[in-house]
Amino acid sequence: MTKSGSEQTDDKMEKVWVAPRRIEELFEKSGGNAWGKINAPTAGARDLHDPAPAPVPNKDLVLYSLGTPNGLKVAIVLEELGLDYNYHRIDISKGDQFKKFFVDVNPNSKIPAMIDRNGPGGAPVRLFESIAIAMYLVEKEQKFFFENDPASKLEATNWLIWQVGSQGFPIGNFGHFFVYAPKDAADARDYGVSRYGMEALRLCDVLEKHLHEGKKTYLVGETYSVADMICFPWVWQLLQGSYVQPDGLTAAEFLGIREKFPTMCEWAERIATRPAVQAAIDRASKPDL
Repeated sequence: MTKSGSEQTDDKMEKVWVAPRRIEELFEKSGGNAWGKINAPTAGARDLHDPAPAPVPNKDLVLYSLGTPNGLKVAIVLEELGLDYNYHRIDISKGDQFKKFFVDVNPNSKIPAMIDRNGPGGAPVRLFESIAIAMYLVEKEQKFFFENDPASKLEATNWLIWQVGSQGFPIGNFGHFFVYAPKDAADARDYGVSRYGMEALRLCDVLEKHLHEGKKTYLVGETYSVADMICFPWVWQLLQGSYVQPDGLTAAEFLGIREKFPTMCEWAERIATRPAVQAAIDRASKPDL
């Protein structure tokens, strides 16, 4: 066995991966890239010895986020609802998500997270996980969630749970292997791009068939809803996002998104033209407000 945790077979001289006895051995060898350096097997704040000061809000709603697809979801909901809010950028590449003030809001150290200083009964409440935040907001404001149509509300809920349970993670993993994984990990990148790229295509086809075969303008018929707001950002990431190779090859070109899923693309572009969606995208590029 080699130090890399692989061995070569005598007949084919192929490298075969063999698990080391403990994950710590593997991480020490392979976790040195920019993203690997922020990985750790423990939860909680990492700046307890010198905690960073918490942002000081001046509005009831305080969003901690970044311009990633997951971060964009809640920003779109806030903008569509016309709500005023503070936006505090959490730079996950620098480890901001592990600062105490943020961990106090989200113990899972993931964006987005939010505080409503005027929550139930007028008391402050913390919210984490994008779907929990979105559902809280549309329920509180009684908009975009089929308040008087239980069947449509259930269908919208189906798509909300589909998004958080199925859509985001595989597309994010595709992007990791396509763009961010170590450059010298060619075999791992081939496997990851193939595995998660094919799943990303399948997920796009779920949307394509639903929209095309059902002749739907939006996910729940002709009515724009929170389901569209939440499912849009990961599709937009594939169409217009940061998954781009050094030679300029985009994820959309590599996967053939526009050719394979024209109805889904029309749906995404329809949403992208909405002023509130443009405002949410723009908000992520500005200083904290």
